[in-house]
Amino acid sequence: MTLAASSHTKPRHGAGLSLSPGARAGWISALVGLVCILLAASMPWLVKWPAALTIPAAEWIGAFMDVVLSWLKPSARLFSEMLAYPMTWANVLLIATPWPIVIAVVTAIGWYLGGTRMAALGLFGLSFVLASGYWVESMNTLALVAVSVPLALAAGLAIGILAYELPKFRHPVQALLDIMQTVPTFAYLTPLLVLFGFGPVVGLIASAIYAAPPMARNVLLGLDRVEDDIKDAAVMSGGNRMHQLFLVEIPSAATQIMVGVNQSLMAALSMVIIAAVIGGFNDIGWEVLLTMRKAQFGQSFLAGLVIVVFAMVIDRMSGALAMERKRYDVRVIGILMAIAVAFTLLMWGNLPEPSAFAWFDGVADRVDAGLGAFTAANGATLDTFKNTVLFYIMLPLRIGFDNAVLPFTWGFAWTQNMSFALLGGATVLAVLLTLRGRGVAGAVVLLLAITLETGIAELPWPFVMIGTALLGWVSGGIRLSVLVTSLMGIILISGLWERALLSLYLSGVSVLACAILGGAVGLLCAVSPLAWRVVRPICDMLQTIPLFVFLIPVLMFFQIGEFSAFLAICAYAIVPMIRYTHHGLINTPDDMIEAAISSGATGSQIMREVRIPYAVPTILLGVNQTILYAFSMLVIAALIGTTGLGQSIYIALGSADVGLGLAAGFAMAILALVADRIVQGFAEEQRKALGL
Repeated sequence: MTLAASSHTKPRHGAGLSLSPGARAGWISALVGLVCILLAASMPWLVKWPAALTIPAAEWIGAFMDVVLSWLKPSARLFSEMLAYPMTWANVLLIATPWPIVIAVVTAIGWYLGGTRMAALGLFGLSFVLASGYWVESMNTLALVAVSVPLALAAGLAIGILAYELPKFRHPVQALLDIMQTVPTFAYLTPLLVLFGFGPVVGLIASAIYAAPPMARNVLLGLDRVEDDIKDAAVMSGGNRMHQLFLVEIPSAATQIMVGVNQSLMAALSMVIIAAVIGGFNDIGWEVLLTMRKAQFGQSFLAGLVIVVFAMVIDRMSGALAMERKRYDVRVIGILMAIAVAFTLLMWGNLPEPSAFAWFDGVADRVDAGLGAFTAANGATLDTFKNTVLFYIMLPLRIGFDNAVLPFTWGFAWTQNMSFALLGGATVLAVLLTLRGRGVAGAVVLLLAITLETGIAELPWPFVMIGTALLGWVSGGIRLSVLVTSLMGIILISGLWERALLSLYLSGVSVLACAILGGAVGLLCAVSPLAWRVVRPICDMLQTIPLFVFLIPVLMFFQIGEFSAFLAICAYAIVPMIRYTHHGLINTPDDMIEAAISSGATGSQIMREVRIPYAVPTILLGVNQTILYAFSMLVIAALIGTTGLGQSIYIALGSADVGLGLAAGFAMAILALVADRIVQGFAEEQRKALGL
């Protein structure tokens, strides 16, 4: 029984009060929290983990990695020099090739894959890049992607085949892929910086590492889905195992493998942009970072649009490769290339340099001027909106009413008597709800009161640990409880607990906002096809934008700070919540809808009593993805003023502190993994309850 379902459990007459597992877990957690708060003055170790019991995890990891990296550094530097050659060749080739031919090649590829519409996307997309004045920077970025993606695809293919052919390695490989995809992107860069030195090769290698897991997962998934009849036919044909694998099974899994190619391309592009932080390379990511630091938001926005265009072109064309659809006449490709070559030869010596096409510089200047005028005219309104959210929502959730309610914000100071009144009133209400058979609702009321009184960043560690253990037990049983408790215990004793709670606060607030707003938008799209036709392309666009670009618009209006980071995280993480909510609500079986209609239910009753309960497992998966997206964006948001683990990772990157970078990165991965497993447990339990 889930927490939601258990809230309706009624007490049995004559048998005393009967609480569901969810209610018992909530009440135990709440009582532990109350005890910690009441005893905090006399027993401060109940709130703050004793420093004497903390291990210097960052220092230990740093010392170990120093030994390992010093041993690997000569080979790594040699490998770096070897990779510099193909990257240089790709760079020279793309920059030296006349721009009409590059545009024609992309247009021709688009024609072959998707006909007129895809060709137009390639033509207008590359033309926009040329007109932006960032042609050289874009070609440098494309060169990094062109070299890193083949490395990622080869590594991913090898890993996927290994896990498929050797079942005993499957679980370790999948665990490794989970870790690689949950460790924040910046955490990759710190040890790579030490190993390979400062420069674009670091971005290349980081991109290859980050882009390999999607390929490996899709190779493994595709091979698993090959039908047994096909495998049996390959065996009966007399071929050996290599023949069966490479001539039959891999071609049969080609569609799924091409999905992996698409995901790897997008991951590599995203990582190349992030790696610009330490690359110092004249690519488009560095241009975005540089203009952001100079507060040249017009130019930064223009460079960000170039990245978005690149992402859209790469996503659409690589996505078309994964679909079994018509391929178009290759003769048109010859015509396009002939026109481009003829134009280039005709203009030889007079062909304008790409830098001459900076047609949007004036627009960027006008954007800066308009932004300045807008903020000057509406600065008070923007500040009021930001401060309202900060002072009345975010700060109380972060540090609690006890510290957030002050005379200059709320008009009065919070007192100890108010704390007693809040907790006492919540306790009375919780008991009344529980006596009325709503045990989970009562526990939630008390847990919310404890959180508001202390703040997420100041929660007592026994309360968090026991609450996590009980959540794991309710959602997945004793094994999950032991797993999540052990993982959280690692953070507790590592000296990163306070920073982890700060990260938990910001990601939690962002996920809550995404769940409310994204759920509402998904609900609207489920009842209105017109709304979905409007929202769907926006979601598609948001999912193709590299993380870096989300920082630009929030900085333009709200400057550096925690509120800007919150908005950037929400903009990136809201999409899965919208998609999964919409998908779950529109896929209710027809027979259930017909039964509800025949019983006389209204449209709103069908939504409340049929569609939403049936969609809960899917919506929970949306929450799960939203959590993972929020943690991914949390580290990027450290660039614009957050605290917690993301800031530690960014500081470690700037100081090449491998120990701190890896320790903080793994701590954030643990938080994401714990949340992922608990939410998946609730989703699986709900599916079983629905008989799915």
